[in-house]
Amino acid sequence: MKQSLPERKVTEVAVGIILQPEGKFLLAKRPKGKPYENYWEFPGGKLEKGESVHQALARELYEELGIEIGDSQAWGVIEHDYPHAYVRLYLRVVRDWTGQAQGLEGQELHWQVFTVSGDADVSPLLPATITIIEKMVKQPL
Repeated sequence: MKQSLPERKVTEVAVGIILQPEGKFLLAKRPKGKPYENYWEFPGGKLEKGESVHQALARELYEELGIEIGDSQAWGVIEHDYPHAYVRLYLRVVRDWTGQAQGLEGQELHWQVFTVSGDADVSPLLPATITIIEKMVKQPL
């Protein structure tokens, strides 16, 4: 009889696609000591028990960037299997925030101009970040 492999734990993550009125979006460089350090990603973080996706995103963006968000709109869910974790990413579009985004955990930030080719000015990009940008090209925000 064939045995099935145990399922990997799913890490649920709120991801913010923070948009400026002219269409730029924010990318953050992963800090040293974390998996995929120095890779660029959309900001956000893990959901804590009892939090909605919006609540988790609001908490993470305040802790990491020092901004307070108003509304956020759901824009889909993607999953990615990294060697260190299987992640389910809840994508939220943020157009309404107060404060000046800054890397409170020492991370670099970059406002990326959206291009129809999906090219970015920074690299390397996390694999899931590439998937999100490709989705932005196919399904503009």
